[in-house]
Amino acid sequence: MYKRILVAIDGSQAAQLALEEALKIAQAAEAIVTAVFVANYGAQMLDITAGLIEGQAGSTPAIEAAKATLEDARALFEQRKIRGLTRVIDAYGDDIASVLYRVASECEADLVVMGTHGRHGVGRLLLGSVAEAFLRRADVPVLLIRRAYELDPIPSNL
Repeated sequence: MYKRILVAIDGSQAAQLALEEALKIAQAAEAIVTAVFVANYGAQMLDITAGLIEGQAGSTPAIEAAKATLEDARALFEQRKIRGLTRVIDAYGDDIASVLYRVASECEADLVVMGTHGRHGVGRLLLGSVAEAFLRRADVPVLLIRRAYELDPIPSNL
């Protein structure tokens, strides 16, 4: 059974559903969960009169969003009495799937759980798919959780 579960979180509905599923599995298997938020802050260049200097990495709203997402995950760990860790990792320009692959290897994950937005067609072509890119490299089981779509109401005239 699974003893070390890695779950990718980013504040999206798909990631929240993935975290919920990871917690259910962790409870059943008495596993430890590592929730990872991969941020892509990068260095910012600031124009100071005649030159450029490297600024602080990341914007305050992005950092605050990461902190809030990880704090929510910690609260769920505590509420459900699950052993868990949270990490924020700056991608430093690497693609997110590669960073997640590296983290999964480092923490010796038995299972990786991640959300997918379920994009297809041009949306996936233009935006790419972290889940798909990770799945192509994965050497451990991966559970993909697709975000829920709200269905259009059935017209009353039918």
